[in-house]
Amino acid sequence: MTKIFSPKKLIEVALPLDDINAAAREKAIRHGHPSTLHLWWARRPLAAARAVIFAQMVNDPGYQQGEGFKYGVNKREAEIKREKLFAIIRDLVKWENTNNEEVLNRAREAIKQSWRETCELNKHHPQADELFNPDKLPAFHDPFAGGGAIPLEAQRLGLESYASDLNPVAVMINKAMIEIPPKFAGIAPVGPIPESVKQKNLMDDWSGAQGLAEDVRRYGH
Repeated sequence: MTKIFSPKKLIEVALPLDDINAAAREKAIRHGHPSTLHLWWARRPLAAARAVIFAQMVNDPGYQQGEGFKYGVNKREAEIKREKLFAIIRDLVKWENTNNEEVLNRAREAIKQSWRETCELNKHHPQADELFNPDKLPAFHDPFAGGGAIPLEAQRLGLESYASDLNPVAVMINKAMIEIPPKFAGIAPVGPIPESVKQKNLMDDWSGAQGLAEDVRRYGH
């Protein structure tokens, strides 16, 4: 079996735990949170899930040698680079940044950069074209997705996300949160405008799932 070279991930070395814990205040949030749509047992805080997935996907910048490869920089440079990754996490876990594209794009680019570095280390693998395509991030799968917090946040970070569960309620929840919205991403609403809504009050930007959300509002009007 051909050896796969994989640098240590950030989560294996260090995390800004105080910032992540301070941000896990979602039980007090009622607007825009999935729990307003449904309840689920042992729900994972979205901010914590987002931070953990990011830390699992980015390489720790510290110097690593052995196992057939060399990677990383010296201790001083590593601390600087690690702090930049911590800064991304501190911004990611803020509830007000949940849909902040500038913050999310910084996180997505860091994930892509780490993946490109991993692909470079494995460019001589006999299945490199299939397994280590620097232009295609690995997919994410949660086999026991439950309320969907983890696959939802993986999708938010730019990963192709898959979820499964034995419980049919969980399956329905995940279909509503991570399967259906991407199919309508960037599409304007098609439902009739309610008479009580003035045309000038409608937005022109239907990025993300805003068009789908508007259709739900119209049909439930």
